[in-house]
Amino acid sequence: MSTLITNIAELMTQDLEHRVLKDAAVVVEGERIAWIGSAASAPAADDAVDAGGRAMLPGWVDSHTHLLFAGDRTAEFEARMAGESYSAGGIAVTVDATRATSDFDLTRLALGRVAEAVSQGTTYLETKTGYGLTVEEEARSARIASTAADQATYLGAHLVPAGMDAGEYTDLVCGPMLAAVRPFVQWADVFCETGAFTEEQSRRVLAACRDAGLGLRVHGNQLGEGPGVRLAVELGAASVDHVNYLSGADVEALAGTWSRWDATSGTGERGTVATCLPACDLSTRQPLAPARALLDGGVQVALASNCNPGTSYTSSMAYCVATAVLQMRLSVHEAVRAATYGGALALHRDQGADADGERAVGSIAVGHRADLHVLNAPSATHLAYRPGMPLTYAVWRAGVRER
Repeated sequence: MSTLITNIAELMTQDLEHRVLKDAAVVVEGERIAWIGSAASAPAADDAVDAGGRAMLPGWVDSHTHLLFAGDRTAEFEARMAGESYSAGGIAVTVDATRATSDFDLTRLALGRVAEAVSQGTTYLETKTGYGLTVEEEARSARIASTAADQATYLGAHLVPAGMDAGEYTDLVCGPMLAAVRPFVQWADVFCETGAFTEEQSRRVLAACRDAGLGLRVHGNQLGEGPGVRLAVELGAASVDHVNYLSGADVEALAGTWSRWDATSGTGERGTVATCLPACDLSTRQPLAPARALLDGGVQVALASNCNPGTSYTSSMAYCVATAVLQMRLSVHEAVRAATYGGALALHRDQGADADGERAVGSIAVGHRADLHVLNAPSATHLAYRPGMPLTYAVWRAGVRER
């Protein structure tokens, strides 16, 4: 079954050529993109959809979320808005509520949050464990995450539970807990920050997870300059996320990881993506991550929602894009690219087409997965020009129309 989507006023491909096509059309065949080009030369298809002069871009790729949780942390949010500073300890509130929730309800809550994200144009997302913090609870979260999201990340090293020795808990994270979650996850993460895990503990966790065959991610440099970026670069992490406080040396180190990557062909050795989480920055009243300096320094940047109950209870990637344009000094094209292709880079899903069956996401090109987002606007500029407006008109996810 093939579908021709035509009368697209602006098609922002975010492919390697950074093409923006006018008066365009796309043909979807099964779950793949079969053709793109001028509407005037579009081939016939089994079905046709008129985009009505609207803009199309790739579906959002949200590479950093925490969707496996129960409970509410509005009191903590109100306290922050009244002037209290953010600290990592609030995670414990969510841990208690999540442990008390049944498998059925935890799955229902997670799937509901995924559906909210898809309704706003997100077509591929990662989510993490980290609100269980026992072997049994982390394994449960990993199992549910593997069914609810496209990719799952092990974040047993989110917080040391109250009453536990940090060293003993790190041993648990590197040993029995890792073994229990390993069948369900592709990635491992660590919250390397004051009040969470030290540099030494973080290195132990990341090394153990790497030895177990997991890809690496790091929560780093959120609350101040620290070792997060250095660790991510040293251990070859796919991304370091938050990156609010960076030294010039941090930016240079991240840029150096991309020295063997050819951005024009998408070949070579991927470096460490700097993932910025602007919704979280606003909620915690931290300085916005220096996305402009990172891009100018040669670092590949992603935008993600960090959807979680404590510091960023939103899955709106459009909100993140608008913030990146209005307050972080990215162009619309740069912000959309960070929220699509950048997220795919961070999840190692920027490549792959018909030959291997693992089709690329985050860009619109022949052979890539048909993840498409149509805006109720003639151009993507409206994402920042009309911030906060519900601009999602239609969504295709792996070739299936979801909205």
